Amino acid sequence: RLETLDYEEADGVAWVTLNRPEVMNAFDTTMQRELRDLWRWLRRHDEVRVVVLTGAGEKSFCTGIDRTEGIGPGARRRRSEGSAGDEDFGADEIRIGSGTTPFMFDDPGSNLGPKSNDLWKPVIAAVNGMAAGGAFYMLGEVDFIIAAEHATFFDPHLTFNMAASFEPLQMSGRMPFGDLVRLTLLGSAERMSAQRALEIGLVTEVVPAGELRERAGWAAGEIAKAHPVAVQGTLRALWAGRELSRSQALGLGWAFVGLGNDPEALDEGQRRFASGERVEWRLR
Repeated sequence: RLETLDYEEADGVAWVTLNRPEVMNAFDTTMQRELRDLWRWLRRHDEVRVVVLTGAGEKSFCTGIDRTEGIGPGARRRRSEGSAGDEDFGADEIRIGSGTTPFMFDDPGSNLGPKSNDLWKPVIAAVNGMAAGGAFYMLGEVDFIIAAEHATFFDPHLTFNMAASFEPLQMSGRMPFGDLVRLTLLGSAERMSAQRALEIGLVTEVVPAGELRERAGWAAGEIAKAHPVAVQGTLRALWAGRELSRSQALGLGWAFVGLGNDPEALDEGQRRFASGERVEWRLR
């Protein structure tokens, strides 16, 4: 049973809802663990072809880490108290920050992000309110974002004397450098509107709050109709193009095509095309 997430699925689409509205869907160690396990389970759950990620309520998608759990050097010392004999070496514990030296670092992003957990099924974010700080761990690894009109984006780290690193790095490929620097350096003093996020390409569509689920569900449902191997091969190619140089990505193109083109699926698609079948499309 999930404590911090809601999960539902139908017609090849899974809806994953961050469900801690009492703290604006901030993530604690339990949510980290549940998200990590869920992303990794979905890799082998063939009934699901596409995922929609959203937050409970209308106020917030996610406001980052739940600070009530304790962060910083003091929190790390508290976690390290006790003798070696008290340590459960088999426990899969969720930690944040450095261990006994700064060269071993546990970051929430390795638990929260679908790509960090090797999930290559498309993930659409439906942002239903504030997306702040640690929310960017997730938004940096989804495939595209649809936002409600009242959604806002900001990073409060510097307001509270914390260096921002992983979160803006996750967003570095999603918005122009100047906008990212401004968002990060101004902390809680300024929030980016959904309309501005649309203008710079951070989100792909802005809709009234009451239409957010329908729009995200429609996009997910259309993608779910395609052959999953072809979709995942395409997704791998797109992310390679984002993260590698042009020539490196093109050099892998043959592999993505060869692995992603299932002969039977290709034949079925060709038959549908030859039959004159056409798609009813929407204009965005």
